[in-house]
Amino acid sequence: MKEEIFTIGRLARETGTKVQTIRYYEQISLMPEPERSTGNQRLYERRHIDRLAFIRHSRELGFPLLAIRELLGLVDSPEQTCETADRIARTQLREVELRMVRLAALKAELQRMITECRGGRVTECRVIEDLANHKNCLYDDHLEPA
Repeated sequence: MKEEIFTIGRLARETGTKVQTIRYYEQISLMPEPERSTGNQRLYERRHIDRLAFIRHSRELGFPLLAIRELLGLVDSPEQTCETADRIARTQLREVELRMVRLAALKAELQRMITECRGGRVTECRVIEDLANHKNCLYDDHLEPA
């Protein structure tokens, strides 16, 4: 039985990925180069869909491209232990947790700004005032004005 072949447009539709993104993943070698038709059209197989699904799911979980490249290396060498995959996932979890802390601080700052806004004119607006002046900020990594 012959394997089903996909054009790049169909691969994009099947996976919900933009054509430009697929080409980019090929360019940076996350996706293997597909075969080409006699008219030089890219021809993809099921393995390309599976790999692209892996990349997309990894991106949805926030993994950076370097980590995805490393994970794909593990996929391509399945005899290895999963220690590296575990380390990469734990690193990503720490990054997510740090982002959550930052988002909680940003939420608190926004809530404070909104609560303190008196609904008057812009010249007296607490939201505008706080955005212009970082001294009242609850989150301390803003750059000081030059």
